[in-house]
Amino acid sequence: MYDMGTRRQALSLVAQGRSLNSVSKELGVSRAAIRSWQIRVEPLNSRGTECPRCRDIPTKPENEAAYAYLLGLYLGDGCLSRHRRGVYFLRIACADAWPGLIDTCAEAILIVRPANKVCRIQRPGCQYVTCSSKHWPCLFPQHGPGKKHDRTIALESWQQEIVDAHPWEFIRGLIHSDGCRITNWTTRLVAGERKRYEYPRYFFSNKSDDIRKLFSDTLDKVGVEWTTLARGSDPFNISVARRASVALMDAHVGPKY
Repeated sequence: MYDMGTRRQALSLVAQGRSLNSVSKELGVSRAAIRSWQIRVEPLNSRGTECPRCRDIPTKPENEAAYAYLLGLYLGDGCLSRHRRGVYFLRIACADAWPGLIDTCAEAILIVRPANKVCRIQRPGCQYVTCSSKHWPCLFPQHGPGKKHDRTIALESWQQEIVDAHPWEFIRGLIHSDGCRITNWTTRLVAGERKRYEYPRYFFSNKSDDIRKLFSDTLDKVGVEWTTLARGSDPFNISVARRASVALMDAHVGPKY
């Protein structure tokens, strides 16, 4: 019912961050039609970019640093969902409060899969940065049924080699997905006068024991000291508060933006 020009215009507006509702009203196209076009953004008969894991001799992604960052994002706020003909959608949820993070996420996806189209789907308070490919399970073999914290999450040897070579990118991806940098404060009595002191710290929160261990093991390798803070009986939070360690995190990660 709609010509290719209308389809391309609709997908282009959505990719710019427009909501499905606003694009639907502007172009006179139903939201259901736009959703169906998003599912087919990668032509099923297109070869796309060759998958490094599907070669006769599998290799690692060409840009390992971008992959390490994207792996951190995926383990935190990402998921894969299967659609028709073996096509998978990678979706990474990014809060509207951090537009720089949304752009960086989209850029990392394009670096890892340069021939595939990246779309941004607006949802209340966040955008889903999405990309379709038949090869996402090759690149993220941690994909499986159910929630990540309900199943084992372990890196394959080639992934661990990438994380070992680019630990800060991996840490940055995890912090950008399930972490934050905040400023804590306390008061002390000095010469009879109560004074307020502020100090920064980093937090990482995830229900998966395996993902938290991947994060803390990588922190150990780069010399960052950390502690576990329990929420009730659940040790979901990892804290980095020592001054030298926070300085290291600031130099290589920094706050979201």
